[in-house]
Amino acid sequence: MEPNRNLAARAGRWSATHRKTAIWGWLLLVVLAVAIGGAVGTKTLSNEDQSVGESGRADVTMAHAFPAAADETVLIEGPDGAGNRSPEFRHAAATLAAQLANTPFVERVETPFDGPDGPGNPSLLSRNGRSAMVNFRIEGDEDERDGRLDPVLAAVDRARDRLPGFELSQLGDASVDRQMSESIDSDFRKAELTSLPVTLIILVLAFGALVAAGVPLLLGMTAVAGAIGLTGLISHLTPMSETATSVILLIGLAVGVDYSLFYLRREREERAAGRSERAALEVAAATSGRAVIVSGVTVMIAMAGMYLTGSSTFTSFATGTIIVVAVAVLGSLTVLPAILAWLGDRVDRGRIPLVRRLWRGRDPERTLGARLIRGVLRRPLAATLVAGGGLVLLAIPAFGLHTITPGVESLPRNLDAIQAYDKVDRDFPGGPEPAQVVIEADDVDDPAVREGIAALEGEVESRDRFGPALSTATSPDGRVAGVDVPLAGTGTDDRSIAALDELRGEVIPRTIGSVPGAEVNVTGMTAGSEDFNDLMRSHAPWVFVFVLAAAFLLLLVAFRSVVIPATSILLNLLSVGAAYGLLVWVFQEGHLEGLLGFESGGGITAWLPLFLFVVLFGLSMDYHVFILSRIKEAHDRGLDTAAAIETGLRRTAGPVTSAAIVMVAVFSIFATLSMIEFKQVGVGLAAAVLIDATVVRGVLVPATMRLLGRRNWYLPRWLEWLPRFEIEGPPPVVAGAAPDGAEGPGPDRPDPDCPERRPAPARA
Repeated sequence: MEPNRNLAARAGRWSATHRKTAIWGWLLLVVLAVAIGGAVGTKTLSNEDQSVGESGRADVTMAHAFPAAADETVLIEGPDGAGNRSPEFRHAAATLAAQLANTPFVERVETPFDGPDGPGNPSLLSRNGRSAMVNFRIEGDEDERDGRLDPVLAAVDRARDRLPGFELSQLGDASVDRQMSESIDSDFRKAELTSLPVTLIILVLAFGALVAAGVPLLLGMTAVAGAIGLTGLISHLTPMSETATSVILLIGLAVGVDYSLFYLRREREERAAGRSERAALEVAAATSGRAVIVSGVTVMIAMAGMYLTGSSTFTSFATGTIIVVAVAVLGSLTVLPAILAWLGDRVDRGRIPLVRRLWRGRDPERTLGARLIRGVLRRPLAATLVAGGGLVLLAIPAFGLHTITPGVESLPRNLDAIQAYDKVDRDFPGGPEPAQVVIEADDVDDPAVREGIAALEGEVESRDRFGPALSTATSPDGRVAGVDVPLAGTGTDDRSIAALDELRGEVIPRTIGSVPGAEVNVTGMTAGSEDFNDLMRSHAPWVFVFVLAAAFLLLLVAFRSVVIPATSILLNLLSVGAAYGLLVWVFQEGHLEGLLGFESGGGITAWLPLFLFVVLFGLSMDYHVFILSRIKEAHDRGLDTAAAIETGLRRTAGPVTSAAIVMVAVFSIFATLSMIEFKQVGVGLAAAVLIDATVVRGVLVPATMRLLGRRNWYLPRWLEWLPRFEIEGPPPVVAGAAPDGAEGPGPDRPDPDCPERRPAPARA
């Protein structure tokens, strides 16, 4: 098939010919997706949906056995000198309880003192005598209780107005969930509003013109908006994680800008070479358009690896990222050539004189990139040892990587509910969230089951790794009971993990676990974190194999070489390891806490390492394919390895550098957000892309290829049957090409910036 007859070329030609249809059709698609997605809303994963393993089974059992409700607490702090057993405190607790008791959907109001709903509970009085708690529940599931929270907040406000000198602070499932959702929405808006001008500035510096800079940004924005709308619709078939929208923004803006940047730069390059507007667009469609398809498919295949994890959170990430990449590819093949055909050379309008003069006066031979490439090619072994050794040093901390499921301590401290939590933790110290032993039987009030529960409580109290059992709850149907068991340690450290293992492996089998007909599972923060880590350890190898095999096969077919895929994968793994090492150093060991505004929880968010691996492989492969295709093209024309490397890298340096800077800038913005998970995502991805675009692509790729020489293109004879597939081959012959004598490089018009027109060094 001729290059100008491929799918991308046909799509580009149709869009350029029917540009009104393509542009208005794209806008209609995006508007409909946003409108429909907003109308139906996005269905998010519940806590039990995101749980896995034994803790997941326990969470599902509790969710089904007990009426849906949110546990809430109001902390009462009195004026100086007022003890929590004083009449003033009794009056404050009674006033608050009365207001809550008269609020719809509020049940089980519990105070430290005798009240209308019970005899009171002295354990709700702090030992330091400064505060007291009032507990209650809000009926309803996650969707219902958010709407029922407002009357509760109003009741607490009324009590606050009637109790001058007292401070009331509310926390709980419903209040924390609402404030967290508002915080995530605020973070999302901040990231969106910040990333757009930053991206525009970078693109203006890359193109030197406002219109040309706005085209990639427009595609990225509309791709993200359309993908979020479609994700909302699909979420009713497969619910999405609350952070999926942020992931879609990260990936969508990055690939949307990248694809249009590659496409536009190629179109501008062909116009500068003397082709007509139509011919330049057809060449860009047939070459860069085809590269966009291959890149998009590569990214989507890599993202599909997350489906193999067995985690609903990763499934939602995979679905969201695949949708946004597919939308970005569709936009690059349709609306982008239509816009370029409509604008023509007007795409260079809004020129920034200072930037244009800066680029015009640049000597290609004296740029930092050109000098770096020549230096690497002169001393490839030294460059490999220095750059590779540096990445190995960065990767060393990754061997101590510890993953955790963040708890309340990782949430933004500026939220009222989290500040209330800190006060409760100060006045009612109880350590981490306890493990919850969930017992399921035909009748949990059966004497044998009750004896097993009593034996469990006694065994727990006799061991140093546990605190006394805190409470026992029985479901209305009498089939499920729960026992809270405090664990030693912080909840995520080795002491807590050892206590959990002892509870599951020794205590339960000796007590309630030995009762016939009783099914026992353990949940809680520590159990959930360990179960998720176990899931990752068991499923991650399959994800790695899938992604690495897909990358190997793609590069094998694209470049007809077994050496290039092998070295590419090794270099990618090295950059991933370096990014892991930085994450451990910053977030697990607690460096840069003041600069980034976080408190280390002693580990990395459990889903991040695998997510980082998949995303980095997907995003780096489009750069790799783009660069290597130009190198192979030059080599196939007869250049030796060193000259081909220099030609390929210099031809791709501009768009690759610009695209990488955009990615690093957008990802870095997420490091400034309030959620520690967002900070880790931002730092991890920004570091990985920066390392990949500089050390790997700028040093290790040319150095290793120079050392390997002709062996780069080795293909065993038994693989000669592989098809010859050019990713971004030589420009197709199209009508409107620059005639003989026109400006621009060509066979009879040497390009002074291209090393292939200069005497080449000795063949490798």
